[in-house]
Amino acid sequence: MSTARIRFTTGDISIVVRLADNPTSRDLVSRLPLALTFEEFAGREKISYLPHRLDTDGSPGSTPSNGTLIYYKPWGNLGFYYNATGGHDDNLIPLGTVETGMDQLDRLEQGQITVEPIR
Repeated sequence: MSTARIRFTTGDISIVVRLADNPTSRDLVSRLPLALTFEEFAGREKISYLPHRLDTDGSPGSTPSNGTLIYYKPWGNLGFYYNATGGHDDNLIPLGTVETGMDQLDRLEQGQITVEPIR
């Protein structure tokens, strides 16, 4: 597992994600910092649309699981799963796992979120 981490923050919200080691997560880090907005999706995840699609060549798909940050290839969006269901999907690229702040996911919709690497 990668030791690289990123933080999603706004106000008193702070969510830290330990990144997976794959081309898609490395591409995300190369585009940071970003300012994103999140919305509720299907009672299962919080999603945000990126300004540019990420490189998915060589990145494996995954099975949804709570606490996972994913990139959904068809839509070009990020998603934080909190009520995951379903089986393996080659379109769900795992970007990382929430280390801290899982209890704050429901507050992501409160405005602009800054995403930056932790150095």
